Amino acid sequence: MTNHIRTIFSANGALSANIKGFHPRNEQIEMACAVENAIETKGKLIVEAGTGTGKTFAYLAPALIAKKKTIVSTGSKNLQDQLFNRDLPTIKNALNYTGKIALLKGRANYLCLERLEQLIAQGVLGDRSVLADLSKVRKWNNGTKTGDLSECVELAEDSPILPQLTSTTESCLGSDCPNYGDCYVALARKRALAADLVVVNHHLFFADMAVKESGFGELIPEAEVIIFDEAHQLPDIASQYFGQSLTGRQLTDICKDITIVYRTEVKDMAQLGAASDHLLKAVQDFRLLLGDGNVRGNWRELLQQSAVKKGVENLQQRLEFVSEVIKLVLGRSQSLDSIFERIVVIKALLQRLCETYVTGYCYWYEAIGRQFGLHITPLTVADKFGEQLKTHEAAWIFTSATLEVGGTFQHFSQRLGIERAEEKILHSPFNYGEQALLCVPRYLPSLNQQSTAMQLGKLLLPVIEANQGRCFVLCTSYAMMRGLAEYFREHSELTILLQGETAKTKLLEQFISENNSVLVATSSFWEGVDVRGEALSLVIIDKLPFTAPDEPLLKARIEDCKLQGGEPFNDIQIPEAVITLKQGVGRLIRDVTDRGVVIICDNRLVMRNYGETFLKSLPSAKRTRDLNRVIDFLKMIKS
Repeated sequence: MTNHIRTIFSANGALSANIKGFHPRNEQIEMACAVENAIETKGKLIVEAGTGTGKTFAYLAPALIAKKKTIVSTGSKNLQDQLFNRDLPTIKNALNYTGKIALLKGRANYLCLERLEQLIAQGVLGDRSVLADLSKVRKWNNGTKTGDLSECVELAEDSPILPQLTSTTESCLGSDCPNYGDCYVALARKRALAADLVVVNHHLFFADMAVKESGFGELIPEAEVIIFDEAHQLPDIASQYFGQSLTGRQLTDICKDITIVYRTEVKDMAQLGAASDHLLKAVQDFRLLLGDGNVRGNWRELLQQSAVKKGVENLQQRLEFVSEVIKLVLGRSQSLDSIFERIVVIKALLQRLCETYVTGYCYWYEAIGRQFGLHITPLTVADKFGEQLKTHEAAWIFTSATLEVGGTFQHFSQRLGIERAEEKILHSPFNYGEQALLCVPRYLPSLNQQSTAMQLGKLLLPVIEANQGRCFVLCTSYAMMRGLAEYFREHSELTILLQGETAKTKLLEQFISENNSVLVATSSFWEGVDVRGEALSLVIIDKLPFTAPDEPLLKARIEDCKLQGGEPFNDIQIPEAVITLKQGVGRLIRDVTDRGVVIICDNRLVMRNYGETFLKSLPSAKRTRDLNRVIDFLKMIKS
């Protein structure tokens, strides 16, 4: 079979003949052959495929040819859409593939018809703009076949109406719903069950794995081939789903749903409405106990505070009271029966959140705006995920442009419990020695001082202006992001685009279309962003992306590592920072004709021993510490 794969990817093969601009790449062919072998032997394969390898086609072609039930899981919904709407149709046509493919997302992406009817009958929560959004959704719903809200392009990504239009696992009535026959989630699942290849995202994959584990059923069909793209994200996402969370939204949704049922189905139960109002007040009071603004911290420590302990007890009492009131009318309303079951689950979870003496988990909380979450996260998923690999007989393929650290996959494999996998590091076919320059500038300001952003801005602005913008400034904190953006806006005529001021896709469109633009951003722009050509020729990173050591989950993993006799800095912090840095650096060179400079503003790369681990993992570009040389290089590539 391997000869068949080589032929498909050759200069005279199906891909060259049918895909404009396709040309054979040795690294791509090597990866495709390895994927094919893993599928045939039901083996495990880990592949780091550098930017430009063409990894998407390298795993799709063998998967389609194998004609086996396949799940492809990607890192985000944006990548999922790109894979399903662009890459799959292209290769499907090139190979004359006749099998069925399907796209499946989590239920929060689909319009819930029952919720839509409730909103139309009861009215929406919010101002007139939310009412206008409801009108847009109603109009779009008349023509949609999928109910995927991302297709409603007139609706802003952060529209406050979205949570009101979607169901959660807890609130969904399932087959008892009056709209079940037309349910978009149920229809998407049916298509997935009937498909030969299903495209999901990591969040959905692990949500399903967690559901299967608890015995409620499964969303993702059994598969013979499971492919993870952007696999470097898996350990952190898996941790979320093998843990437990209680959110403010879960509680407020219950109150909202009770109010709707009281007003429409059991109007004689005034006590029910009052019980719901008291619960909502308890939820709002509890949020205030967590602190102002956006905060996160150690739940185990916070629970020691008497006010917080009382807040939890108040929640428990209010939930118990609502539960007792609902018991009086059980059987009169299917919706209310469902709410009762949700409250039973939440009461058990709240009790578990009080049992912080159970070891092997991190107990943490976060509060953003009016919302909050209380989380119990396992310190390792290696046991649970590793068990899946052993018991589910299939080909398991993991790929990303950033998986190895210092030449090995040890860190990645250990976190997921992957054993006896074939491993491949395929370097990018791009000529970084000619195409790129890496600079760690001299005379950098001290880190984490109040004036750091201003001093750094002063040092970098001449370089950015010499390049006429066309620059990403990737920051490791929101404070630095805002500080640099403010400095650039005050001291230059460049167009400064700031993450958060508008939707991510709109920001990228503006960056590409407007000359002299600089995009100042943080975490979400370090990966999954593809700007090719002259629009981007300078990437600046403010410092090495170490996660703050007081971040609750990292702190817990560090303590656990110490207890096991490990060295947390070398075993956890460095490998994860290396992978993140590689993602950020990878924004620069996206094509064979791209050229440009990466500036990393952190002396530790050249002053500390561990700097070599970072440099060894980065592409082999020419290096300098002289910003004048950077300016000369940028002028040269423009001429």
